[in-house]
Amino acid sequence: MASFTKVAVKFSAIAFIFKLAGISFVNAEAPELIDYPEVAKNVPYAKVAELASRPADYKVNYGLDPLQHVSIWTRDKNLGKTPLVVLIHGGCWLNAFDKTHTNAMSTALSRAGFTVMSIEYRRTGDEGGGWPGTYHDIMSGLRLIPKLDKYFVDNSSFVIMGHSAGGHLALLAGSRWQKQKQFNSELKAVIGLAAITDVKRYSEGTNSCQSATTKFMGGDYSSQKANYDSANPINQPMFVNTILMQGDKDSIVPLEYASFLGKVEKKVFSGVGHFDWVHPGSVAFQEVLTVLREIKNQD
Repeated sequence: MASFTKVAVKFSAIAFIFKLAGISFVNAEAPELIDYPEVAKNVPYAKVAELASRPADYKVNYGLDPLQHVSIWTRDKNLGKTPLVVLIHGGCWLNAFDKTHTNAMSTALSRAGFTVMSIEYRRTGDEGGGWPGTYHDIMSGLRLIPKLDKYFVDNSSFVIMGHSAGGHLALLAGSRWQKQKQFNSELKAVIGLAAITDVKRYSEGTNSCQSATTKFMGGDYSSQKANYDSANPINQPMFVNTILMQGDKDSIVPLEYASFLGKVEKKVFSGVGHFDWVHPGSVAFQEVLTVLREIKNQD
């Protein structure tokens, strides 16, 4: 009993020190095993939203706003040297959609042997959200990577991976990283899952997510030309190892968006819809794991 008390006191002291540094222990217990059964292609959002997930291991703030934080899932098994996966969730840039719907994906990635840093950020409808505040939040979140060794996380290399509107932000972050490296961690790849690759063209569409673009940008192209040009991946030099993964049954980000960027690797999958990528029971998620393992083996 005495030894347990000493351990508990020591853990509490460490937790207090981490809290002063903006770090929170979220999950101090052993990882819960959650089963993700196989699911048919073209997964509806409702099936993603109902998925269980295990709590993140750490929460780290990168700003003063409560939304400016990252959640970290440490890997459940050691596969040797694997890149940290920085995950940027989608949701049409709207504050109606936070990273919760991708927590199952983070859980499954950690089970597969990858540590995940999922970035929460201010979105349209949040004070400071929209362009360019949302983008600045992503870049601020990335600047936490050098500090992750405090959690015994291998931060020597990383992958930026984003879904939908998060894919748009991932592409921009990778482009910026290529132009000005800020620390020694090596960016191995940028992965866009059903990524919005052309915000100007996307703003001209009529589906619910396309219609949200002008709110994110603060107006239409004619009134915000400079902002659209700076926010548009097609106007930026892409990171040298950029991979677009797209399904041909995607009604939110149509297949054509995988063709708008020039010299990047494109992988198109038959029968895959928009939300397949973030459902761990999908064929598309298995393809994501395949790509991450290929990147790992490039070392």
